[in-house]
Amino acid sequence: MSSRSIDSLTGLPGLRGTEHIGFTVPDLEEATSFFVDIIGCEYMFELGPFVAENDWMATHLNVHPRAVMRRLRFFRCKYGPNFEIFQYESPDQNLIQPKNSDIGGHHLAFYVDDFDTAIAYLSAKGVQLLGERTIRTSGPNAGQTWIYFLSPWGMQFELVSFPNGKGYEATTISRLWHPANPAA
Repeated sequence: MSSRSIDSLTGLPGLRGTEHIGFTVPDLEEATSFFVDIIGCEYMFELGPFVAENDWMATHLNVHPRAVMRRLRFFRCKYGPNFEIFQYESPDQNLIQPKNSDIGGHHLAFYVDDFDTAIAYLSAKGVQLLGERTIRTSGPNAGQTWIYFLSPWGMQFELVSFPNGKGYEATTISRLWHPANPAA
């Protein structure tokens, strides 16, 4: 392919989707228990530890050169991207969980078919729900119900469901991807 045809493409050539999402947790055993026993992900494999005596960690991962990746584990979570979960130790490590409003703040959203059953399940497992469910009745997200919840280490998650679609779908043939309709 010529450089001219590469320049004329829109977006990353060959992009197929999100293969995995990686994040760091303070305790890999606690995170494994949460993702397997509460969320229902499947543990796949573990790697590590990774330690470099040179600047490999800084050059390749943009972390402190003396950072140690104690272990990492991969999980498959039904019909969405895989999770790569790390446990690091680093001289400059920030031990505070970022809020959504912080730079780098984030949350993971899980689509569920039956919102009421999922809420009851999380409540029965002692998971902290943040507030009450929000039901969107107008705008692009009309038809969507959601609620945030926290992992044991304070990471933010969201349950979301829109079994009859979302409001924006009335104005376009384009569709956001979601696990209940992977062909969209």
